[in-house]
Amino acid sequence: MASAEDMTKRWNHKIHYHSVVLEAIPANARSALDVGTGDGLLATDLRRVLDDVVAIDSDAAALARARSRDDRVRWIAGDVQEYRFARTFDVVASIATLHHLPDLACALRRFAELTAPGGVMVVVGLARSSGAADVAVDAAGVLAHRWLSSRRGYWEHSAPTVWPPPQTYAEVRECAMQVLPGVRWKRLAMFRYALVWHRPLDR
Repeated sequence: MASAEDMTKRWNHKIHYHSVVLEAIPANARSALDVGTGDGLLATDLRRVLDDVVAIDSDAAALARARSRDDRVRWIAGDVQEYRFARTFDVVASIATLHHLPDLACALRRFAELTAPGGVMVVVGLARSSGAADVAVDAAGVLAHRWLSSRRGYWEHSAPTVWPPPQTYAEVRECAMQVLPGVRWKRLAMFRYALVWHRPLDR
């Protein structure tokens, strides 16, 4: 199991935005699902604050590395769209995974389906720039990347990558607004966006 000290020394864009997920956890949350866990760092962070954490990834090599980090997480090799969880989660989180999935709308619906009533879904994703506003944020992101990398170093993850992302920021935002009524959208520096959606309580 990797030590907490080893984990805190690592920094990259994905790790930088773990805080977006952690800060969105509801006060009464007990369980979480990390979709596309990759090297398992988000799942490990979630396990520090929640007792019941499940993490899924379709890449066997990445998952093997993730399993060595924390044996208290339930690690699953599989496709989130097809795996039968037979349950829901208070937190459904995903960082830099959504653009790997073949159908954006279907993936968002699946994430929402796995979110428990009263729970939260948090996605930090990548998309393509398509306008002047995106270019301006990208420029700020380059500066932030250089400054943070110089202070912390940059740890290169070993999970598979997809570049360029298939959707633009505008396309992701429009799709999310249609699929997830009430979703909150935020464009982030360092080439990311965030979606935060609270599933209403069943009536």
